[in-house]
Amino acid sequence: MKSSVLVVEDEPSILDNILYSLETEGFEARGCGTGADALAALRSTAFHLIVLDVGLPDTQGFELCKEIRKSSSVPIIFLTARASELDRVVGLEIGGDDYVVKPFSPRELSARVKAVLRRTRPVPAGDQPEARKNAGPFRIDEDRAQIFFRETALPLSSTEFRLLRVLCEKPGRIYSRTQLMEIAWEDPGAALERTVDAHIKSVRAKIKEIDPEADPIETHRGFGYALREG
Repeated sequence: MKSSVLVVEDEPSILDNILYSLETEGFEARGCGTGADALAALRSTAFHLIVLDVGLPDTQGFELCKEIRKSSSVPIIFLTARASELDRVVGLEIGGDDYVVKPFSPRELSARVKAVLRRTRPVPAGDQPEARKNAGPFRIDEDRAQIFFRETALPLSSTEFRLLRVLCEKPGRIYSRTQLMEIAWEDPGAALERTVDAHIKSVRAKIKEIDPEADPIETHRGFGYALREG
């Protein structure tokens, strides 16, 4: 079955290019130009992923994401002309899974869509691989770039996966934000300390979706973060 993608973009030429690229890559793609139309589409269809422009004529994409997150955990990739670190942090904090800055290549966006779907698609219980590493309630499968919390796969972004993997490798060890950026980021120079905090907040939220009482990541004020031992 084809994965279905809803593209919310008010520029017709950009929308057409994205839809064409996604359909060429084998996706079932549907487009709309306003937040209201997007919510109507979501009420009638279960999409596997949303590509969401931040600047829409009737609402901000961030506000629409907040509305969607009230009832759905569908993966969301933001599109925006704003490349500031603050915008990326806001997008992550409210539940975005990835962030693409305009101008962009439609092929690059299609690749991002595939990557997010791979990370967020649940693995059937009978198909779950043997754990490669274990750390308390976590187990890590390096081959599939997945981390399981109490036998449930966490829908992590690639950066979140690397960040949590680092913490899981040495429970109890305190990592500074700078150390986490150097170890977990593909391009440490592109990250700031506040970005680390935003990713930690996102990982904690995803863990709490599985167990609201769980709090395995400790904050050490003035130092950094560590995974609880035991």
